[in-house]
Amino acid sequence: MIIPAEQINPETLNSIIEAFVLKEGTDYGELEKSLEEKVEDVKRLLKSGEVLLVYSELHETVNVLPKDQFETADEYDEPGNEYDQSR
Repeated sequence: MIIPAEQINPETLNSIIEAFVLKEGTDYGELEKSLEEKVEDVKRLLKSGEVLLVYSELHETVNVLPKDQFETADEYDEPGNEYDQSR
């Protein structure tokens, strides 16, 4: 399920994005970005629609996914799906 970012408390949204940024471990090359810069980058991507906040009922988690990967990831979340690892 897609969660509209603008409907989330700003403090909660920051926490979700920070958790995402910290677990991603993205390499930014020679110029490392601060946590604040990374969070602002993700906010910009959310605002532009390039990434989405997605709630997984199966895993009870919120993830940041590129828009083009959302449909593929959604297939994995359907209970009973051959990709469902919870069985």
